Amino acid sequence: MKLSLKPLASDIFIGVYVIASLYLRFLFETQIQISAINSIVIGLCFVVILWVLIKLKFLNPNWFGLFKPKKQNK
Repeated sequence: MKLSLKPLASDIFIGVYVIASLYLRFLFETQIQISAINSIVIGLCFVVILWVLIKLKFLNPNWFGLFKPKKQNK
């Protein structure tokens, strides 16, 4: 049995994750004074983590109902 979140919980998790990652990037830029290139690399790392969680089917985003779900043929 794989551990996975329901679509609404996944959407909330992704929203909080994106806001927190942006906050951390801006915090690092102002307090630690890292360059913009380093900030972009950190941002890409955050996106890769999110992408891996979706590919592993831990997150099942519904994108807050904005897109129609794909029908799967069985």
